[in-house]
Amino acid sequence: MNRRPRKTRRKKTPKVLAVINADNCTGCESCIEICPVDCIELRGIGQGVKGTESWCEIDLERCIGCGLCVRIPRRRNDAYELTVCPWDAIEMVPTERVAEAVAQIGGPADYASENRDRLVDAAKRLAEQRVCT
Repeated sequence: MNRRPRKTRRKKTPKVLAVINADNCTGCESCIEICPVDCIELRGIGQGVKGTESWCEIDLERCIGCGLCVRIPRRRNDAYELTVCPWDAIEMVPTERVAEAVAQIGGPADYASENRDRLVDAAKRLAEQRVCT
């Protein structure tokens, strides 16, 4: 299902942001379906088999830090925790440390080296905004 990304304008920089470890992600799209701001996109290389050359990536500029991509909120007295990602590939990282986490997300070597600056620069910019507010 292809959804058109919405432009979300945040009022303030979130305390935490979601980061997906591309080496753990299979591209199952569970996180994409639940994201309220459509900031997660499926990436892939070539015509590979789904789960071998595809993974999800978060647009940090649009992420609001809600954590729904990690776990579904439950009542306090409920003993069960419902996780969204079956592969535990998503982590909520404090915004001040998100550049470090993004620099280590993994993924196919060519893609990671070609896109590293774009991803890390966005993370650094958000961390600086968070420190200033």
